[in-house]
Amino acid sequence: MRLDGKIVLVTGASSGIGRAIALGCAREGADLAVTYRANADGAEQAAAEIRALGRRAEVIRADIGREADVAALGRVVTERLGRVDGWINNAGADILTGGGATLSRLEKLDRVLAVDLRGTILASWAAAEVMGQRGGTIVNMSWDHVTFGMEGENPILFSAAKGGIASFSKSLARQLAPAIRVNILAPGFIETAFGEQADQSWHREVAERTPLKRWGRPDDLVGAALYLVSDESRFVTGQMIMVNGGVVM
Repeated sequence: MRLDGKIVLVTGASSGIGRAIALGCAREGADLAVTYRANADGAEQAAAEIRALGRRAEVIRADIGREADVAALGRVVTERLGRVDGWINNAGADILTGGGATLSRLEKLDRVLAVDLRGTILASWAAAEVMGQRGGTIVNMSWDHVTFGMEGENPILFSAAKGGIASFSKSLARQLAPAIRVNILAPGFIETAFGEQADQSWHREVAERTPLKRWGRPDDLVGAALYLVSDESRFVTGQMIMVNGGVVM
């Protein structure tokens, strides 16, 4: 799934899934714009790896929860790279580790709605404005359990935000067709910082109840992301691909 000549923007690309996807796009020939909120070192390291592959990489600081940052994002990437062909909205709020895990329920809700849901909506609008009638592809990040449900305070909060992303993306796909395609990537349990810090007994339980008998890794998302931004998916829009080892089907 070559991306030769394409320019792809990936939000939240300083670590984890976003970083893996950005590097995967570069390996397939794309030039990249990578955004970060706080992890400047991680973003610069990702950009250095992209450039080592012979591709262009622009690092842009953007808090996806801030309207002004998102509004400027399309203008900045256009000034630096000329256009955007693929825009992957990966950035999300962390309410599971570090300081995010200590927030109150209401504070967590406000954060995931502001960053994950509202931020994805604003960024999708920005992408559509940049792409215009020339066209392109938008990929938004949801969660496999929005189709199934999961108990617990954090899963309920994620369901509200990520379920909204899935529904919004399907409506946006209809609105922007045929020039711009919009699809959804829905990870399951992935070994990011949360998975690495999870209670070991629960970690093993998740792997055991997953048909493929393990947690996913950020690299497991790359193939699906490449497919959705490539011309191989030219007749695919408004669809959600779950990458989860079969835990939700």
